Amino acid sequence: MTLLAHDRYCDEIAHQVAQLRSVVTSGADLSGTVPTCPDWSLEDLVRHMGAALRWVEFIVRTRAQEEVPEERVPGLAGPGARGDAAALDAWLAEGGEQVVTALREAGPDTKVWSWAGILNSGFWARRMTHEITVHRADATLAAGLPYEVAPEVAADAIDEWLQIVEYVQRNVPQDEVSELRGPGRTIHLHATDTGPGLDAEWLVELTEDGVIWRRGHEKATVALRGPLTSVLLAFYRRLPLDARELDVLGDRELLEFWLQRATFG
Repeated sequence: MTLLAHDRYCDEIAHQVAQLRSVVTSGADLSGTVPTCPDWSLEDLVRHMGAALRWVEFIVRTRAQEEVPEERVPGLAGPGARGDAAALDAWLAEGGEQVVTALREAGPDTKVWSWAGILNSGFWARRMTHEITVHRADATLAAGLPYEVAPEVAADAIDEWLQIVEYVQRNVPQDEVSELRGPGRTIHLHATDTGPGLDAEWLVELTEDGVIWRRGHEKATVALRGPLTSVLLAFYRRLPLDARELDVLGDRELLEFWLQRATFG
């Protein structure tokens, strides 16, 4: 697989922040529950995302070589008053600008701490791109607004998610993801609305030694088919498998087994 360019990730973070801000200022009920993150209200979700952006900005800007406690990050808590869409919007905008500036100045190769063993600022540009891409889906679904994402971003989000599964299997053996093993069980993801240039198909193998995966069209124990954005959202458990735009062919229980365990955000 090919990662997007560092500047492309930075551009996408800025774009996604702008899109999330439009949800905040749309008149949506900030106190309403987010169906895909039912422990959060819409305001809770936005505060979580804004705090994550500021935390990453601090890590990258200070060239942190170890995990940074949240209490060290200025402005992380957000506006004092709840329910103030204008204040929440301004805080989110400032955090977005700060993290994009820090990532652009650092470039992709500056050495910084991360939790996934990839010790550079490029990791955080990619991680924040997909963190906000998926959480914006949570916000737009809660607000009843349409959701779109660029095909290359959606495909890269699936690549990254599979890489996270691999990392967690190797390094966090007590996590439920350790149960994702074979033998002979495979999952095929197939986007039906993209051209051959994007190669938006994946084959995921659950082997005795753990998950391995590759891009491509192959027969599998179970296949998940549909538009790329829908496949992405289903793979992140933001869209039910019985959504009308999706097809599940084969062993549905295997796909459900995967989705129950490969969950980190």
